[in-house]
Amino acid sequence: MKVLLVAACALIDRDGRVLLAKRPKGKDHAGLWEFPGGKVEDFETTEAALVRELREELGVEPCESCVQPFAFTTYIQGDRQLLMPLYVCRQWDGFARPREGQEIKWVYPKDIYGLAMPPADLPLAAEIRDRLRR
Repeated sequence: MKVLLVAACALIDRDGRVLLAKRPKGKDHAGLWEFPGGKVEDFETTEAALVRELREELGVEPCESCVQPFAFTTYIQGDRQLLMPLYVCRQWDGFARPREGQEIKWVYPKDIYGLAMPPADLPLAAEIRDRLRR
């Protein structure tokens, strides 16, 4: 079985809210809310991929040392296994703005798990809800 490595991030603002992005039309799981991130290229660390994806998708610039490992999940999708580490980041430069046609919103951890999300994001949402209570 082929493994697809995808890095995701929970950007956490000063109020303790987490940024989520809605998958745009035309993509798998369109209309579902997810943690921003993306595929890790062969030449990248997961942290470098995450910094690149946050820059491309949201126009924010975290430094690699500002993204900290938090949790991970695996999910079987067809003939491949998705492996998705989730990082948290509390400091970055810039303002989060959708740059790839997606919607974004800031959500308190207790409210994340109730949103429609791709199956791989659900266990991560539960971790956020349970471990980052306000």
